[in-house]
Amino acid sequence: MMRTTVKGVSLAYDDEGTGSPVVFVHAFPLNRTMWRGQVDALRGRWRAIAVDLRGFGESELGGEPFTMDGCADDVFALLDELGVNEPVVLVGLSMGGYVAFGAVRRHAHRLRALVLADTRAEPDAEEARAGRYDLARRVQSEGMAPVIEGMLPRLLGETTRTRRPEVAARVKALMQAASPDGVAAALRGLAERPDSRPDLARITVPTLVVAGEEDVMTNLDSARALHEAIPGSQLAVIPAAGHLPNLETPGEFNDRLLSFLDSLGG
Repeated sequence: MMRTTVKGVSLAYDDEGTGSPVVFVHAFPLNRTMWRGQVDALRGRWRAIAVDLRGFGESELGGEPFTMDGCADDVFALLDELGVNEPVVLVGLSMGGYVAFGAVRRHAHRLRALVLADTRAEPDAEEARAGRYDLARRVQSEGMAPVIEGMLPRLLGETTRTRRPEVAARVKALMQAASPDGVAAALRGLAERPDSRPDLARITVPTLVVAGEEDVMTNLDSARALHEAIPGSQLAVIPAAGHLPNLETPGEFNDRLLSFLDSLGG
């Protein structure tokens, strides 16, 4: 683990391998270590950078409101600190995908390609927004238990829940390690995230849309909508996986990711 200060906040990150940079942004309410299997798979040929968003993992929360566009700014400020000036492949899963949409709005010139995994472009409906604010209040008074109870069964596909207990245990441990203050801040930021659908047609870089076939949080309809709206994008559906296919079926996910990266020409 390495860290640097960005916009007055200490951010933790991993930076391994050499070559063209691939940047990984994690899901809610996990941290950069969810990408360990992908960082290891890329290390021999690509420079893999995985960051803890502010308030998650080993990164500080800071005093600014948690927003998707602000997180995108953090990621590229971190890249500036690392001297990464060339365009990057940005890989975001779920909340990481929302941050990627922020990068499209604010840092499009710094993108070489996108991987949007188990995410969606539309904002929360009013009921969902209210639910996030209520959960944020509960987290700050009760800790992570309400998030784990409500989310863990939905994060993983049915196949994982029945056949891969070790994956469920790992995801639960990642959730238990999260900071309640960081999670509450992120819940409010997720509730207020903008509608990214108008931005999709402006994406001009190669884009891979990935979806777990058993995902009940951002279902296949959301993935197909992204694929249809982003010009020239590819769609990869991962069988026997839910919302976290990189953890549930890492071999299949890595094959799709590496194939896409190879198509970029190294």
